[in-house]
Amino acid sequence: MKLIIQIPCFNEADALPITLKELPRHVPGFDSVEWLVINDGSTDDTAETALNNGVDHLVSFTQNQGLARAFLAGLDSCIKLGADVIINTDADNQYMAADIPALVAPILAGKADVVIGARPINEIASFSLAKKILQKAGSSVVRFVSKTNIPDAPSGFRAMTREAAMRFNVFNDYTYTLETIIQAGQKSIATTAVPVRVNCNLRPSRLVKSNSSYIRKSLVTIVRIFVVYKAFRFFMSVGLTALSLGLLGAIRFLYYYFTGDGAGHVQSLILASILLGVGFQTMLTAFLADLLAVNRRLMEDVQYRVKKLEYPGTEDQHSGTRKNQQQ
Repeated sequence: MKLIIQIPCFNEADALPITLKELPRHVPGFDSVEWLVINDGSTDDTAETALNNGVDHLVSFTQNQGLARAFLAGLDSCIKLGADVIINTDADNQYMAADIPALVAPILAGKADVVIGARPINEIASFSLAKKILQKAGSSVVRFVSKTNIPDAPSGFRAMTREAAMRFNVFNDYTYTLETIIQAGQKSIATTAVPVRVNCNLRPSRLVKSNSSYIRKSLVTIVRIFVVYKAFRFFMSVGLTALSLGLLGAIRFLYYYFTGDGAGHVQSLILASILLGVGFQTMLTAFLADLLAVNRRLMEDVQYRVKKLEYPGTEDQHSGTRKNQQQ
């Protein structure tokens, strides 16, 4: 069993040595533990620092691609390198590396394929009240959409099996955390959470530049989650609302028309016509969005099968050997 710990990095030359110093080289249940750093177009000495501090594998972008793409590039590299289990952690040493055995325990026990490290949000002094509220709101939305029970969806401290990693795709450039949990829920990937501890901040968050920026991006992310993963429900709800308002306006006009006062309420008829048209068009969009969602799921299944053929894991290789021997 091989465990690879991946760390997405952007200008982390100062914090990375502290983070790497805490990472384990031996974890119960694994024959080998390797480290992989994704250098996301850093302009400092992140790459050199990683290699000088014992990192086994380095993936480098010539230009900054963002956290989500760095995360996916790390997963792809870990799969190619034959990882059976992959852990993702942050370069700023936010999460306690001593909790890694607890993080992988549900996977080793065969109870989960994805494990999210749940931070004690209320106890983190560096989190503002607005950030705590948005963290909980985002987690609530993710629980509703994914039908999972993850208390800390924005947590980047997570473990996953090789199979689960091959199934993930991220469409949001801002972060990968929420989408991957939603995909896990929709694809029936067993997901759970374990409590983890956090360290003191080494630097300000790169994702949260200001409360207003964090609020704006979080709200956009939450809305986009509904549009992408609950497209039919989202557009149908908007369409039915517009249609209902249009019908009310039409009924109001007809009431005044048949009571002899219709000439003074033409505006109601115009507004009702617009709302009925918008509602009908939006409901059609709901059906088109549902068809696109089906197509996306089919394409993701094809992508997964291609990855299975291109990078067979240990179990696949053993299975192939047994089949050849039987033949």
